[in-house]
Amino acid sequence: MPHRHASHSRHPERHRSQRVGWLRAAVLGANDGIVSVAGVVVAVAASGAGTEVVLATGVAALVAGAMSMAAGEYVSVQSQADTEAADLEVERRELEAEPHHELAELARIYVRRGLSPELARQVAEQLTVHDALGAHARDELGITEALRARPLQAALASAAAFTAGAALPIGAALLAPEARVGPVTTAVTLAGLLLSGGVAARLGGAPVLRGALRVGFWGALAMAASHLIGGLFDVAV
Repeated sequence: MPHRHASHSRHPERHRSQRVGWLRAAVLGANDGIVSVAGVVVAVAASGAGTEVVLATGVAALVAGAMSMAAGEYVSVQSQADTEAADLEVERRELEAEPHHELAELARIYVRRGLSPELARQVAEQLTVHDALGAHARDELGITEALRARPLQAALASAAAFTAGAALPIGAALLAPEARVGPVTTAVTLAGLLLSGGVAARLGGAPVLRGALRVGFWGALAMAASHLIGGLFDVAV
């Protein structure tokens, strides 16, 4: 008689941790692009500048911001990658110089995680034969393939997301009536922030409403501050 649960023996699981590297950079880039460029657009519009000046300022902020985000992400994540590489090189030398000590160290890690000393030793021996450096990287250093630093991926994701986010307030300023550039840009920006916060929360497995409101709240504060500062310079630039 066939097992009644045989059809459910294969159930592919979808884990979100593999998205961490590019998702963090993309979310940060998109939100930064929306808020920073919208802040510039709203502030310049509130100062009394014409549409051409507002658009030129917004495009300049987009280009500079995208390059800055890419460079910042690359340098930051490359530093993490360099640290990981240095730690792996230390482990590689220790495995060559003191393999028995490293084996015992790996076994102790598994004992602390709940295995009996005998089973921990067996697991350590088998993983050492299979891939000693990989076992130490994962279980001693916490370096996994899914979470490993990828500088170029982070830089490209951040720059692309910043550009996409910045296009929203620039498009709003371009299409809005000249006398309503500030309010229209603010409204479109807040809607975009709510959407990006909700999408990011959805991709990360968090509550969508909470993620949307969290991003929208800080965006609203940024827009209010930008409008206030722009209003202090009540002159046509």
